Amino acid sequence: MKTVAFHTLGCKVNQYETAALASLFARRGYRVVEDFEAPADVYVVNTCTVTKTADQKSRQAIRRAVRRNPAAVVVVTGCYAQVNPEAVAGIPGVDVVVGTRGREKLVDLVEEAVGAGRQVVAVEDFPARCEFEELPTLFSARTRAYLKIQEGCEDYCTYCLVPYARGPSRSRRPDAVLREARRLLDAGFKELVLTGIHIGRYGLDLNPPAGLAGIVARLLELPDLARLRLSSIEPGEVTPALVELMAAEPRLCPHLHIPLQSGDDAVLRHMGRRYTTADYRAIVYFLRERLPEIALTTDVMVGFPGETEVSFERTVKFVREIRFSGLHVFRFSPRPGTPAAGFPGQVPGPEKERRLKVLQKVGEELAHAFATRFLGRVVQVLVEGRNRESLWEGLSEHYLPVVFPAEGDLAGSVVPVRVEAVSGRVLQGIYRKF
Repeated sequence: MKTVAFHTLGCKVNQYETAALASLFARRGYRVVEDFEAPADVYVVNTCTVTKTADQKSRQAIRRAVRRNPAAVVVVTGCYAQVNPEAVAGIPGVDVVVGTRGREKLVDLVEEAVGAGRQVVAVEDFPARCEFEELPTLFSARTRAYLKIQEGCEDYCTYCLVPYARGPSRSRRPDAVLREARRLLDAGFKELVLTGIHIGRYGLDLNPPAGLAGIVARLLELPDLARLRLSSIEPGEVTPALVELMAAEPRLCPHLHIPLQSGDDAVLRHMGRRYTTADYRAIVYFLRERLPEIALTTDVMVGFPGETEVSFERTVKFVREIRFSGLHVFRFSPRPGTPAAGFPGQVPGPEKERRLKVLQKVGEELAHAFATRFLGRVVQVLVEGRNRESLWEGLSEHYLPVVFPAEGDLAGSVVPVRVEAVSGRVLQGIYRKF
């Protein structure tokens, strides 16, 4: 039996798509090898291009696959392949290059490369309007599954390559979303995570138009669904209908990831972001009025061109004011072809690094403060497995990691755990049937 191994870089959408590509190979008789470092007949690298570092890591993974088995077929797909196919095709040992569309033909392209004994480059440009690409998924775990409902972005923030790598916004039809959700639940998954490039735009391109709150409500009608979680959503797309659903339905996890990027209004304008700090603050106040204990995580970029020390301090102050439960902090990385790559006021690398460390420290403090709110309380944990200390581990409804000792097999179960201690943002507790 032929074998295939995968390596995924980047976001949750890429993780979902890797599972979908694995499903394509499995249906054609390939055995999926879980370890990318193990011998395989085909290696698939699902790339990211959000930063210069992501490009570099993508190239490193490609070269590692080539070295691991020079006789194997090396396939490169994803965002880096979409925006820079010539660079990918120029790496010695790459056999197939596919971008972020047309991947339903991936196995055929592999077999074409083998049969013809030549490299196949099948990167397609995006038309002005295109359909959502249906790719059924195969997941090896049985606790949490990503469910992709939307693709593409049309915001064109000045620093971002995603609209070029992913094309225009397009939504999965509701019947297809529900069909895959039922299939995943029948397979034993307890939690579904709705994902996409810009899920707040879900349904606006459909006829008749739909909305994110509408598909969430329909998913919550599924009886076997234990938990539903949303991935990243833009500030202006947190609608009253969505908030009311979260307040009324305990199965809809009280956690939202709402990108901030900067706490300085001038920087936000230069980024091409479509809100001000006042807008963001109002959204948070609205959320906490209905959901006082909601977990709010975010992305913050440091070192954007023109970000002065005063601008950065405003960001630090704003992050502390909002009291996020978690921060993902990253440095500005000039991406060729984006306006921000040529903006004046580029921040030196050492200063970006300093600001990164300052905000990461703030993020750790805020995450710990949020986690300590649950001391002495019972949280619901979706158990994923045992860690190296043989403790059970999983995530709470508020997206906090939880560890606890217990007898028996709890994997895949949602169980109550009383929190006895907090280490960083990790809750440590005791399981019993309260």
